[in-house]
Amino acid sequence: MALDSGTGTIPIAKQVPTRRVHHGDTFVDEYEWLRDKDDPQVIAYLEAENAYTEAQTAHLQPLRDKIFDEIKSRTLETDLSVPARMGDYWYYSRSFEGKQYGVHCRRPIDDRDDWTPPPLEAGTEVAGEQILLDSNVLAEGHDFFALGAFSISHDGTLLAFSVDNVGDERYVLRFKDLRTGELLGDEIPGTAPGATWSLDGTHVFYQTVDESWRPDTVWRHRLGAPQDSDVKVFHEPDERYWVSIGASRSEKYLMIWVGSKITSEGWVLESDDPEGEFRLLLPRREGVEYSVEHAVIGGQDRFLVLHNDVVDGVKAENFVLAEAPVDDPAALTILIPHRDDVRLEDIDCFADHLVLSYRREALPRVAVWPLTSDGYGEPKELEFGLELFSAGVGSNPEWEQPTLRIGVTSFITPMQVFDYVPATGELLLRKEQPVLGGYDANDYEQHRDWAVAQDGTRVPISIVRRKDLPPGPKPLLLYGYGSYEASIDPGFSVSRLSMLDRGMVFAIAHVRGGGEMGRLWYEHGKTLTKKNTFTDFVSCARHLIDAGATAPDRMIADGGSAGGLLVGAVANLAPELFAGILANVPFVDPLTSILDPSLPLTVIEWDEWGNPLADKEVYEYMKAYSPYENVEAKDYPAILAITSLNDTRVLYVEPAKWVAKLRATKTGDSPLLLKTEMSAGHGGVSGRYEKWREVAFEYAWVLDTLGLGAA
Repeated sequence: MALDSGTGTIPIAKQVPTRRVHHGDTFVDEYEWLRDKDDPQVIAYLEAENAYTEAQTAHLQPLRDKIFDEIKSRTLETDLSVPARMGDYWYYSRSFEGKQYGVHCRRPIDDRDDWTPPPLEAGTEVAGEQILLDSNVLAEGHDFFALGAFSISHDGTLLAFSVDNVGDERYVLRFKDLRTGELLGDEIPGTAPGATWSLDGTHVFYQTVDESWRPDTVWRHRLGAPQDSDVKVFHEPDERYWVSIGASRSEKYLMIWVGSKITSEGWVLESDDPEGEFRLLLPRREGVEYSVEHAVIGGQDRFLVLHNDVVDGVKAENFVLAEAPVDDPAALTILIPHRDDVRLEDIDCFADHLVLSYRREALPRVAVWPLTSDGYGEPKELEFGLELFSAGVGSNPEWEQPTLRIGVTSFITPMQVFDYVPATGELLLRKEQPVLGGYDANDYEQHRDWAVAQDGTRVPISIVRRKDLPPGPKPLLLYGYGSYEASIDPGFSVSRLSMLDRGMVFAIAHVRGGGEMGRLWYEHGKTLTKKNTFTDFVSCARHLIDAGATAPDRMIADGGSAGGLLVGAVANLAPELFAGILANVPFVDPLTSILDPSLPLTVIEWDEWGNPLADKEVYEYMKAYSPYENVEAKDYPAILAITSLNDTRVLYVEPAKWVAKLRATKTGDSPLLLKTEMSAGHGGVSGRYEKWREVAFEYAWVLDTLGLGAA
C-alpha cells in the first residue's frame, strides 16, 4: 500500500502479525516479514522507500553537489602518506585525483642508518618506486570494494592481501610475489580480514568465521600447498568469544587471542617454529581481561601484561601493567599500579623504549618510557599544547628504530604526523594533513563543557564552532555513541567544515557506555545500566539548550550503529528537544536481535547487553528502552535512517522495521525517510568519492531540516 504525499509516493509496509513470546510476555511484531531479503516484496518495499527518499530530497541536489564540490576542493586528491620504514624499504600509500581507492607502494632505503623519511612529492615520479597493490584495479567491475589483509612477509618478498566485493566482511585471501609482481596460485575464500606470516615466510596464519560471522578458527597455510591441506591450529567453540592472531613487534612470537566483551585469553608460539604447538599464556577467568607484549628488559626476555584482575584485594578496573618471565607468565610483578583517574589502554614495546597509551580527563595520551641496561627509566608524557586533542602511536613496524611515529589531531587541527626522538626529546613534524582553500584554524574554536546527568554525574561535551558566529542559539548537530567502551575522541574532518562554515555547531556528548572517563564509565552504561547512555544524552541536549548554545528547533541528534540505538531511544524519550534525528545503520530493534542466537554476532553481544533469553529482568529492561518496541502515537522529529542491504553487524531489517512502524504510528507531519544502500555493508558505500557523496547527502538533509538548505 502507498499514499501520495504530493512530492512522492509514501511507502506503507503491509502488516503481517508475528507473535513473539518470552518470559510470559507476548509481543506482536507486524513488520518481522521484512527480514527476508530474498523475498521480492521486501526488495520492492526497500526500493520504494529509496524512491520516496529521493523524491523528498530532490530539491537538495544543488546543495548536495555544492557540499561535494567543497569537500573535493579542500582535499589534496593526489597525495601520499609519510613513508614508514620496514626492513630495506620505505612503505607508503598514494592517492590520485579521480581514483576512488588508494595505491600501496614502497621504495628502497638509501642508507641503513637513515631514518629520515624521504621527501617524496605527490605529483612526481618516485625513483625506485614499486607498486605493491592498486586497489583501483582490484575494484574494477565491482559496486563494492574493501581491502582486508595487507601483510608483508618479514623478508619483504611476499604480500598477503584479501578483498571483499560484497560488503558482508567475508574476504578472499590471495598472495603476491613482490620480486616478480606475479599473483601466486594460492587462493583462500571465506576468510576474516587479516593474515600473519611466520618468520621464514613459508606459512601464513589466517582466520575463518562461523555461521554467525564470528571469527572462531585459526588456520595455518603453507604457501604453495592446496587449501584442503591447511591445518586448523586453534578453534574456539564458545560463541561468546572472538579469535584473532598476530605477531609481536620483536617478530619473536606469534600470539592467538581469544576474547569476549569481558574476558580474554592468549596463546603463544615462537615465530620461527610455525608448525609447533601454541601454549597458553594465562587461563581465562570470567571478567578478567589481559593483553601481552614481548619486551627485552635488562637483556632478559619478558612479557609485559596489561590486566584488570584483582590486585591486593581490589579489582583493577582501569588496568595495571605488570611484567613476568616468558617461561612463567603467571609470575607477575606490578610495574604501574591502578589509578582511578587513569585508564591504561595499551603498551607498545621496542628494543630500547616502551610506549604507554592511556586516557586521563577524557583525552587519549602517550608517554615514552626508556629502557636502560638494568631496567626502566622515567616515563615522559608528550605534550602538544592543545586543550582538546587525540594523540596515538602511528606506524612503527621496526623493533629497533631511533624514532617513534606519533599522530596528533584535534577538532581544528588537521592530522599531524610526528617523529619523536626518544634520545633527544625532539618532536619532528613530518607532515600535516593538507586542507586546500585557505583553511585557517584560527577561524575556529574548540572547548569542553560539562552537563549534569539525572543522578548528578558530570558528563563531558566537546564543542567545535566558528569564532565569528553571532550571539544567540545556534543550529547544532549533537553526536553520540556510548557503547563497547568506545571513545569518541577529538579529530579533524574536512567534510565537517561545510557545516561549520554555514554557521552550525558540532558537539559530541561523551555519554556513559563509552570509554572516555575510564572503565567504570563503560560499566555504568551497559547491561542493566544501559539507560544511562540515553538519559546522559538527553541531559547534554538540555544543558546546551539551557546554556543558550542552541534551541530545540535548531538541534539534530546524530548516531550510527549502537549510536543509532542511542538516538532512536532518545527520539522516544525526548522528541521535543530535537528538530531531527540522523541514524546511520541504527541498532534500533536490539531485543529482537539479541533474543536470536542464530543471528550474526548475537551471542557475543550478551556480555554487552545482557541475555534476555535466560534472564527475565534483562528482557524487561531491554524492552523498556528498545526504540522499535517503544514507538508511540506522538509527534517525532524529522528522521533520516540510512542502512545497507549487506550489513552483517546491524541488519538492514532493523531500521526498515523501525521506519515502517513509525510511519504507521506517529502523529504529526515531520518527514520520515529510509535510505538503503543496495550493495554495501556496515561501513556504507565504498570509494572516497562515493563516501563524499553520501556525506553530502546527509549534511544537506541536516542543513535543510534546520532551515539552512539554501545556504
